[in-house]
Amino acid sequence: MPQAEMKARGISQQAGMRSQDAVHPVGLGQGELVPSRYAVKVGEIDVLVISDGVLPLPTAMLAHNADPAVRAAWLNDMFLPQDSFDWPLNAVVVRSGEQTILLDAGLGLDPDLNLPRAGQLLKRLAGAGIDLASVTDVVLTHLHMDHIGGLLVEGVREQLRPDLRIHVAAAEVKFWEAPDFSHTDMPPGFPDALRAAAKRFTQEYRSHLRTFEDEHEVAPGVVVRRTGGHTPGHSVIRMASGGDRLTFAGDAVFAVGFEQPDWHNGFEHDPEEAARVRVRLLRELAATGEQLVATHLPFPSIGRVAVDGDAFRWVPIFWDY
Repeated sequence: MPQAEMKARGISQQAGMRSQDAVHPVGLGQGELVPSRYAVKVGEIDVLVISDGVLPLPTAMLAHNADPAVRAAWLNDMFLPQDSFDWPLNAVVVRSGEQTILLDAGLGLDPDLNLPRAGQLLKRLAGAGIDLASVTDVVLTHLHMDHIGGLLVEGVREQLRPDLRIHVAAAEVKFWEAPDFSHTDMPPGFPDALRAAAKRFTQEYRSHLRTFEDEHEVAPGVVVRRTGGHTPGHSVIRMASGGDRLTFAGDAVFAVGFEQPDWHNGFEHDPEEAARVRVRLLRELAATGEQLVATHLPFPSIGRVAVDGDAFRWVPIFWDY
């Protein structure tokens, strides 16, 4: 049995998850070539990265401030198509002490956007044996639709604990009262969909929100810190235990951001600040040598950061299986 699968099953059983589903994952055999989950240990903290699928988007969004020829050359060097490509979507389940924590909630199911290969998180949580009722906390890096949509799927709220705590920066909740899209560069339809999702989310889950200003310890060794940039309340989550560290960077880092950290992503509401945040975070991760996971890095999205002159280099882990 692959070791990563054994570790995933162990996390499922420890976190109050259904062991029978962990032994016989659901969803496989229905077009799923792999379980799309990967387990790691951070000291005494269990971490499970789960793929929410992929989101096809125009490649111009990777760097709308870059020379198109330079962007095209980067795509060519990466063996990526020139017009559009599949953005990975990743979420994380963390077990620390008695708490089971979901870091971001995936895209969900928005029929107006016609994205059938995304929004896989709920199916894959079930495949990993994770019962929604076992989740004690949710930490949201920000309130973009691909990070909150899973909580808006019909029937999900009824499965969650009545005392569920949802941690999000106060600045993020404030921003979505009247969001500014003047510096973004998104495909048609996305701004309206993002506004609608954030509005609905804050209305439906307001009683569960636990806001923080700059930093908050969610569980032993699990700390969420506001960075701003991508959105005013965008946050990253660091897990630290026994000398091990791992940071979930949300949308602070994209695949192109290592070699070209100054390129502006179309979903960034303050792209210049987002670039500054990205550089600071990457320098910090390179200095500490800790592991990094991010929403839109290729699954399982686990690696480290090295400094490469004025830029950075992504060093993916060797899979443990």
